[in-house]
Amino acid sequence: MERRSFLAGAAVAATGPALAAFDFRHASAAENDRSATLRLATSAYRRMDGSTPSRQLAEPVLAHLRLARTLAGEAEDSATRARLAAVGSEVAGLAGWLSWDMGDHGSARTWYGTAVKAARSSRDRLLTAYQSGSLAQFEAHAGNAAQALSLTRSARRQLGRERPAIAAAWLSTVEALAHAAAGDRASTDQALKDAMEGATRITVEEPPPWPWVFTFSPGKVAAARLACGSRLGLPQWVFEAQDEAGPVLASGHAKQRAVYVLDMAAAHLASGRIDGAFALATQALETGVHYRSGRIVEKARSLRRDYVTASPPGVVRDFDDRLHGVHL
Repeated sequence: MERRSFLAGAAVAATGPALAAFDFRHASAAENDRSATLRLATSAYRRMDGSTPSRQLAEPVLAHLRLARTLAGEAEDSATRARLAAVGSEVAGLAGWLSWDMGDHGSARTWYGTAVKAARSSRDRLLTAYQSGSLAQFEAHAGNAAQALSLTRSARRQLGRERPAIAAAWLSTVEALAHAAAGDRASTDQALKDAMEGATRITVEEPPPWPWVFTFSPGKVAAARLACGSRLGLPQWVFEAQDEAGPVLASGHAKQRAVYVLDMAAAHLASGRIDGAFALATQALETGVHYRSGRIVEKARSLRRDYVTASPPGVVRDFDDRLHGVHL
């Protein structure tokens, strides 16, 4: 088999479920081809994110977004504009995610906001809920609990009662992160329990509905508990969640894995395990440097700020030396 044919077939197979979830029934053949091709490229960029520096993906993704917006603006009928707006929303959401990873919070908010507006223009309620939830997740991690909770409620209203199990479970983890940002342990715990209940209802064999491109499992709920425990200063939550979150921590998404490793480092630090904390933090920092991830490096800096001592041990001094040499 020729290499080109093999790669084309692999790309179609990888993005097939996402394309199947998009309704092209009432579009012309040309419109189908155009929208599907744009979606195919977007899905490929999303899958590359886990193993590619965001700074390398940002430029082609923004060019892709400009193309999608231009085509939407040139569309001659409302149905075509709506389909292309949905495509543009997905690309803008990816641009927001990449900006977040680069540590550019201003651009991240801009692109996530663009994604929400485009989703509303597409009249796709599931997509609107997904983009509102994505912005809520960003705000929760940024510590803006009230805004994150408001966005989560808005996303739930968009979903309505007939919501897919993956949407309900994922959104509950976002809500948990928002409650954790507010320091509300009880509400965080309840949201995580709701997420776990929802995750158990997801059929493993069923492909995730667009705009989700990855499956959602109890392991991801455990990873969310790990992150919430770190935020709340509850190391026991982190240690108890580690085993079940194992598949997520061992996944191919190196950048996200480094974020969770820093959450584990924070738990070790809160438990007084200084050597273990900074050994983990150093491991995550190396990943951040390798992928030039501002989000990871800043999280590592935050961990260091939490440890105050007049005479730091050698493992901390080594970490300081490595951190001080990082300029992204």
